[in-house]
Parts: sequence; C-alpha cells; structure tokens
Amino acid sequence: MPLLDALAEGRLVGDGANGTWLSHLGFREQPCDLANLRAPSLVSETHRAYVAAGADVLETNTFGCNPFRLVDHAEDYRELCYAGAKLAVEAAEGRFVLGSIGPAGKPIEPLGSIRKEEFAACVRAQAQALAEGGVHGILLETFLDLEELAVAVRAVREACDLPILAMKGFLEDGETLSEGLPVRAAQAMESLGVAAVGANCIVGPQRMLDLVRMLSEGTSLPVLAYPTPGLPQLVRGVVSYDATPEYFARAAYRLFEEGAHLVGGCCGTTPAHIGALRELLQSKPLRAHRHGSVEVRARQKADLPTAQPSELSEKLGRKFVIAVELDLPRGLNLNRLLEGARRLKIVGTDVVNISDGARARLRMTPSAACATIQSRVGIEAMMHFSCRDRNLLAIQADILGAHALGIRNVLAITGDPANIGDYPSATSVFDVDSIGMVRILSRFNEGIDLAGNSVGLRCAFTIAVAFNPLAMDWELELDRLRRKAEAGAHLVYTQPVFEQRAIDRALEACASVGLPCLVGVLPLRSHRQAEFLHHEVPGIEIPERLRRRLAEADGDEEAQRIGQDEAAALVRVIRRTAQGLYLMPPFGNAGAAVPLVEEARVGG
Repeated sequence: MPLLDALAEGRLVGDGANGTWLSHLGFREQPCDLANLRAPSLVSETHRAYVAAGADVLETNTFGCNPFRLVDHAEDYRELCYAGAKLAVEAAEGRFVLGSIGPAGKPIEPLGSIRKEEFAACVRAQAQALAEGGVHGILLETFLDLEELAVAVRAVREACDLPILAMKGFLEDGETLSEGLPVRAAQAMESLGVAAVGANCIVGPQRMLDLVRMLSEGTSLPVLAYPTPGLPQLVRGVVSYDATPEYFARAAYRLFEEGAHLVGGCCGTTPAHIGALRELLQSKPLRAHRHGSVEVRARQKADLPTAQPSELSEKLGRKFVIAVELDLPRGLNLNRLLEGARRLKIVGTDVVNISDGARARLRMTPSAACATIQSRVGIEAMMHFSCRDRNLLAIQADILGAHALGIRNVLAITGDPANIGDYPSATSVFDVDSIGMVRILSRFNEGIDLAGNSVGLRCAFTIAVAFNPLAMDWELELDRLRRKAEAGAHLVYTQPVFEQRAIDRALEACASVGLPCLVGVLPLRSHRQAEFLHHEVPGIEIPERLRRRLAEADGDEEAQRIGQDEAAALVRVIRRTAQGLYLMPPFGNAGAAVPLVEEARVGG
C-alpha cells in the first residue's frame, strides 16, 4: 500500500527515539546521527528493535544531519543522510521509512544569523540524499518556527517528489491551547501543501491529546503525534524519563481515538514503549474516532499599556546627544563608577554606556550597574547586551528583568567569543546575534515575546546598534546595518574613529538606513596604545600622522595632551555633522571625558 493511502487509512504505529536507544546500546557521541557512519551496526540494531516491537513506520537517524548542528563534522552531513536512509530501509523489512529532517538548530534570519538561502540549500541536499537512500517520504519534524518550516518545505519540494509530512513542536503552555495556536498551525501547515501534519516532542501524551484534538479540527489531512513519555529529569548527567511503557501505551492509545493517524514516540521512548502500544492496539479494539473539542477563545490583539519611554528616545533628532562609556570594575566596588557618572552628569552628558563583558572579561552584569547608576546618580544608562552568554530563554528573561529595573536603553551586540577572555574554556552560546537581539527587543516593544505571548506591557526600549565604518568586509557591514534597521533599531553607535574620512563614511551609511548616528571618539594616551589599537584591534585605523606625533611626544604628559587635542578636533567636526557623540575614554576615566563633553556642548 502506498504511504499516503496507509496514512489516510490510519492507525499506524511509528517508532520511538533513535537517540535514546542508541545511547542505551552504548553510543555516546553527539549528535547521535554520527552513528550512521561510526556505528552503523548499532543503528541497524535500533531500527530492528522497533520493527520487532511492532512499528509500521521507521524514521531515519538523520534529524540533526545538517552543518549547523554537526559543526566539527559539517562536511559529512550528506553522507550521513544517505547512510541513515540505507540503514533504515534495509532494516524495515518492507515497512515505511520516513527521512527525518529537523530545523537548523540555531535560529535562522530574521532572528538568527543563518540565512534562509543557506538553510534551504542544506535541506535540499538532505532531501536528495534521503531520497537516493530509498525513503518513502520526508518528515520535517520538531519545527517551532512556521517560517522556517515553510523554507524547508519549499526546499524539499525542489529536491524530490516524495510526500512531505510536517510536525511542529508546541510548548507546554495552556495559553497556546486556549488561544487556538494548534488549529492555526494546522491550517498554516496544510497551506504549504504537505501530505500530513502533526506535533512531536516537548510534551507528553496527556498534553499531546489536546494538541491532536485541535490539529484535527484545523485540517482534513492525516494527523501525526509523536509525544515524549512525559517530563524529563537529569540523572547523573543523563536526561531520563520515568513514564512506564504501560502508561505511555494507554495515553498514546487515546491519541488514535482523538484523530491521530500515525502515533509514535519522541525523546525518551524506547522499543518497550512502542511494543506496549502495539500490544494494546491488538488486544483492545479502537472506538470510532470522536473528534473531541477544546474550547478556543477568540484571539484578540491586546490593548496593552505602553511603558514610559527613555529620555534618550525623546532627545534623538531634537538635540545633539552625548554618550560616554564607563568601565565596570572587576569586583563589587562601584564607587569610582558612580563618581564618574556624577561628574559626567554635571557637565551635561545625556547617557552613560556600560559594556557587557567586553573582550570576554569577567565583570558585574551591566543591568545591575545601570540600575544602580540611574537610581543613585539620576543619569540614564545605556546597557550593552551581549548574545554570547545566554540562550534564547535567558536573553528574554534578562531583558524583561532589565525593563522591570527601569532600564530602557539597550545596545545590542553579538559579543566577543569566550575563548579570548578570562575563562577560555567557557562556552559561547550565540543562539542569536545582534540582529536577532534587535528583533527580540522590538517584539517586547510590541508587548509580546518571541513565542507570541503577551508580556503585559508594551515595553519602551530605545534600541541601539553598533557599526564599524572601517570594517574589512564593507558590503557585509552595510548589509548588517540595513538588517538591524529593518529589525527595529533606533540609533547607531560607531567604533572609535580618528579621521574625517571615517566620520563621513559612518554618517553616509547611517543616513542610508534613516538612523541617527553617534560617532565614536577615543582620546589616545600614548604611542604604545595607538600602535596596539591600529595593529591588533580589528576595525580601528589610526592615521600614520597621528601615530608619528605620539611617537615624537616628549613624555606621557605631552602624549596625553596630543591625544586630547586630536579628540577635541574630531568632536568639533562631529558636533557640526552628526546627531551625537560617543566618547570612550581610556580605562573608563571620566576625567578624560569631561573636557570633551564640554567641547561638544559648545553651541548646543
């Protein structure tokens, strides 16, 4: 019987988690897809165990076979897909085999840095390899983002003519159900032209029951359901599930009654779970599928209140803005920082900037420092926020916390990799880059998080981004600036510049995307510092004329005077041409910034 006919007839039993059983058999490498080449006998044994348990449909062990997940083995992903398909088909003994393709594993644009074209090319190659390996259909599974799923569907269709089955992952959230997301998701997936829709992973069979009901209400296509056994726990470093095969079988049995055509298991399920489900189906006749219903309230756009905007946002376009960066101490003593902020406030600085682990150095979290400055000094702070150290969950949690503390100004930065800093063995996360960070902030300004859930208030973040007018790859830097503007940025900070050419370049680029520009100025202290910045720091160019002047200076005091004079000259140019100034005094020395702030205020 062809796959689509079998799906329409329904009551097919899928397999369970390949990774779970491979781990049980002793394969410990991650991702488990590597076993297709490194331990093919274990992969075959896994498939045969699910066949023996009574599965009608097998999935290939290829969920993570893409270069974004494989990282160190990215070049092998096509070969892994082909090998995975061959192993599953050979072990299936005539049963159906679905070629598994998962999401990229990191957010794609516009949230992440993976381009849609790049992801699509990868999916095309995966689908081609799986089709060549003999699978009967392509299963796109555990997609959280329907836009990413749409990219994948189009790519598969370009690669082969096999049936496409799509499964979305739904978060464990009652709000998701009460507002009818599964119904809308089923309709959206059907509109992509897939052959079947469903849900898998994340939730156990009880929550999956409601999902199946609502998916069935939203589509006439066959419905798939692959729940986990329940909620996981970490035992001796291994993710484990407590749910017994008997419990899983009883709960999964009900999924058929509520409209599922194919039921299997996801993370944590084993041949024992699938065998128990097959045994129950054979011993207990299924009742007629009874399309239960879940009450869905109409989804309305909430009329949310809007938070108080920052003073900085009200100054943009109305006055010349002066920002000064101050360094955080290594420990807890903020006295010097607070005193510096007070001095800068007195001379007319608009906002002080607090960096977030620049150069991957350990410092206090900037949200605490910013909140302290604002409450004790009474000057607004711009919190730098690095994407290096936090996953998507922590990014959103920390940003909401910052807003609750009264922080309204955020400079989104990708961040330096952890291996260059104080703790080179620390792991860099980089779920998103600065462009994705801007989009997250913009969503909060709309009153919703990335999942579309209300945060109860339209946030009032003023969103700043960085720009390097002397970037090595100028076209890439311009493209990233354009994408930051499109994502919702409000203003631009530049790297420190040391000549008119760089100022003009920065202003022209920012004008092209309609954003105000705060041009960076760093007063130099010595010839040694100038040589270091020019030769060792990417994106900084110091004219030979200035480096020669510093080299000929008669001592440190004269070198510092030269640095201040050169910076003052740049400030006068910036004051006439730009929308603002971003001062970066060496070592966060507020004293070095004070005369330059006074210079910038002349005529203001």
